[in-house]
Amino acid sequence: MTLPRYQQLAQTLRRQIDAHVWLPGEKLPSLRESCKQSGLSLMTVLQAYQLLESQGTLVSRPQSGYYVAPSRPLRLEHGSLHTAEQIDVNDAIFDILKAGQDSDIVPFGSAFPDPTLFPQPKLARSLASAVRRMSPHSAIANLPPGNEDLRRSIAQRYALQGVEVTPDEIVITSGAMESLGLSLQVLTQPGDWVAIESPAFYGVLQGIERRKLKAVTIPMDMEQGIDLAALEQAMATYPIKACWLMSAFQNPQGCTMNPDKKRQLVDILIRNQVALIEDDVYAELYFNGDRPNPLKMSSYRQEILHCSSFSKCLAPGFRVGWVAAGNYASRIQRLQLMSTLSASVPVQLALADFLHQGSYDAHLRRLRRQLELRQNAMRSAVLNSFPPGTRLSKPTGGYFIWVELPGKMDATKIYQQALAKRISVAPGTMFAVDNRFSHCLRLNTSFEWNTRAENAVKTLSELVYKEYNRHR
Repeated sequence: MTLPRYQQLAQTLRRQIDAHVWLPGEKLPSLRESCKQSGLSLMTVLQAYQLLESQGTLVSRPQSGYYVAPSRPLRLEHGSLHTAEQIDVNDAIFDILKAGQDSDIVPFGSAFPDPTLFPQPKLARSLASAVRRMSPHSAIANLPPGNEDLRRSIAQRYALQGVEVTPDEIVITSGAMESLGLSLQVLTQPGDWVAIESPAFYGVLQGIERRKLKAVTIPMDMEQGIDLAALEQAMATYPIKACWLMSAFQNPQGCTMNPDKKRQLVDILIRNQVALIEDDVYAELYFNGDRPNPLKMSSYRQEILHCSSFSKCLAPGFRVGWVAAGNYASRIQRLQLMSTLSASVPVQLALADFLHQGSYDAHLRRLRRQLELRQNAMRSAVLNSFPPGTRLSKPTGGYFIWVELPGKMDATKIYQQALAKRISVAPGTMFAVDNRFSHCLRLNTSFEWNTRAENAVKTLSELVYKEYNRHR
């Protein structure tokens, strides 16, 4: 029995793929090109491509074409690419975060900065003033993209840094997580591939899980940052639709990309025409010199969705962030209208009022000094009390340090034992889809360094040594 023509073409293409005529991630001839080569109708060729897509041999990219589906992960000289076609981390992350909410627990595992570091009375006065001055039409006037005065103040801060961003490009969101989630949504469809860091901020993993996306994880080094050779190889191998990373004070490792590496990264994005979600929530928390320049400063800025918020540097409880969305601003606004509608109007007005007062930069200078002192104290205590072979990151900003424990130690077990002693830590398993970082911890250094914190580090070191001796 003769097979239908579309099945014959599908078999021919599959043989070519098996023979490496077409490599994983490589684009196949367009439908029209294939029609011309095979002499078949457009519908027949389309049926063949769709059959191979349904079998997992091909993947389609809207307005781009059909690509050979990725095969097994590649092993690279500079590290290993790892893939996850299904991510299921949210339940484990929820349990860990929930366990650390008790105020009696020493919060080394917290994702949030010490709330006593922020100007709560001044923010409260700005909020009260904003509420008194709200007009009946404020809720409508401040729908996406958000309050005009607040967007203008944010655009002015970009301008002072030399980054070209207009107020119309900025969309105010309910915290950075909404800006990041909306950015991911506007760039991808379920089943698409996204390049992310490894280890990665667990919010990245949650966002990918929620959107039913596939991840290619790019190795990170706590000193050098992301492996650009691995990133370029990933883009040559997989039909990546977006890249999500942090160029300054990366969570969890704390590393910052140097200017030359940023230029190389942008060149890779341009060559592959891949949009970037730049998570930049810690950039105001630098310790020395000037604020690191974001990737958004580059000539590729219209394809870079720069996400940040006031939650880490001014008002954690206000939950106001933004995305400077470039070419995607209008689509981001439409997506927001279908989800949260808008960020809280009174809170937007309060932040606009606070920024107008001109005391924000003075607050930031005080905040940076405190964070640097506290980080130095924590690093010194860990270095002096943890086992030999322990490696610590040395960030130049933010409020996390990354701890790599020696040997085959189980940081999850240490997390559980520490929690029983009323100390929270963030085990490395929170930041990956596998167990590659099961020997690592992330510690929050933003809280006051006092006797309680010092004793907690001593207790933690005892638990670490117990695990260390067990593996010797």
